[in-house]
Amino acid sequence: MRPSDVDTAQRPFVLIWELTQACELACEHCRADAQPARHPDELTTTEGKALLDEAREFGEGQLVVLSGGDPLARDDTLELVEYGVDNGLRMTMTPSGTGSLTDERIAALADAGLRRMALSLDGASAETHDAFRGEDGSFEATMDAARAARDAGLPLQINTTVCAQTLEDLPAIRDLVADLGAVLWSVFFLVPVGRGRVLDAIPPERAERVMEWLVDVGEDAPFGVKTTEAPHYRRVALQEKRAEGGTAAPASDQIGRRTGITAGDGFAFVSHTGDVYPSGFLPESAGNVREASLVDLYRDSELFTDLRDKDALTGKCGACEFRHVCGGSRSRAYATTGDPLASDPLCAYEPEGYDGPMPDDQMPVELGP
Repeated sequence: MRPSDVDTAQRPFVLIWELTQACELACEHCRADAQPARHPDELTTTEGKALLDEAREFGEGQLVVLSGGDPLARDDTLELVEYGVDNGLRMTMTPSGTGSLTDERIAALADAGLRRMALSLDGASAETHDAFRGEDGSFEATMDAARAARDAGLPLQINTTVCAQTLEDLPAIRDLVADLGAVLWSVFFLVPVGRGRVLDAIPPERAERVMEWLVDVGEDAPFGVKTTEAPHYRRVALQEKRAEGGTAAPASDQIGRRTGITAGDGFAFVSHTGDVYPSGFLPESAGNVREASLVDLYRDSELFTDLRDKDALTGKCGACEFRHVCGGSRSRAYATTGDPLASDPLCAYEPEGYDGPMPDDQMPVELGP
């Protein structure tokens, strides 16, 4: 199923369930402020199965990502994967790169029907990755897990954070993604939440250059490329296609209005205690699955419906002719202004005819080669 096949007013393309915040790592960018121990109020196994039953109400083949913390810190994770698969859900997982991710556990997850495993690489060497992850040996554990996933026939996704600390390693990480036989490289542009507040985001003009480079990578690489919390990537790709003689209509340029997802619009996040957020990086809750229907919260809550209305965006994003193609990161807008409908400060693009305020860190840059 492609994002363009999903009516995001009715169902998310991606539903993330944060099984736990427990994790052995102390990653510098951690959204969850992960802790060594599990929280006593986590959703129970029974409540988790009820949540997966609700996810099934979105429709056959709903994509569910089990995240954390480290989802394997729970002893019922395999049972939950099997339950979701039996319910017709496409179950995937983002485990932490620690010694707990053994070959046997990976093989068991593959046998249970897990559709994809996503591992994080934030450096191209043990030195840079382990420093970012706060744990010696994390790089080697991640590489071992990637090879075990390949041996088990489990499709692999690599997630990478883009910030000042990781920027120079991106080309080498790209090469590792190819060497590992990954099917997708998901590149996350830092949102200053959780421990990520202490990291240095790259400036908008540098982000623009990185996205242009990623478009080129995606054209030649043996794996797919997507961005997280950087929907401007779609605007950059569309501009490049038009420059090459593409049409003016986004759908005709194979970018398409519905081929991307943003917080609350094709994306939903359930916390370890059951709160429903538009994204794990936008911690404003629409309600809790212990008290309300996940399906109703996604489809009908004011928070989610407002986020799906691109004409409700304000500032530069609201004036932008690409707002239905991009829409900006609602999570970053919320993190920096407290308003999820405000402009995304990472975007360097100046909309046609826009004469509103342009903060210093949003001044436009020259686009093109």
